[in-house]
Amino acid sequence: MAAQAERITLDGQLVGYWAREAGRLEALATAARFGWQRRRLLRKAAAARAQGARSEAREAARADGTAPAA
Repeated sequence: MAAQAERITLDGQLVGYWAREAGRLEALATAARFGWQRRRLLRKAAAARAQGARSEAREAARADGTAPAA
């Protein structure tokens, strides 16, 4: 029987999701027509990267065996 696959956690999935979302928002920002749209999209992209960093920190804490911060 094959070895049990490593369990993918929600935080593990969210790391990739937020990275993709930030990239999508940055692409929209480069094509934005007005400066206020560009600034808004770049702020959203920065927030998405911050969300991804939080999920990555929780995932790293889980891998170390420590309790993830809420």
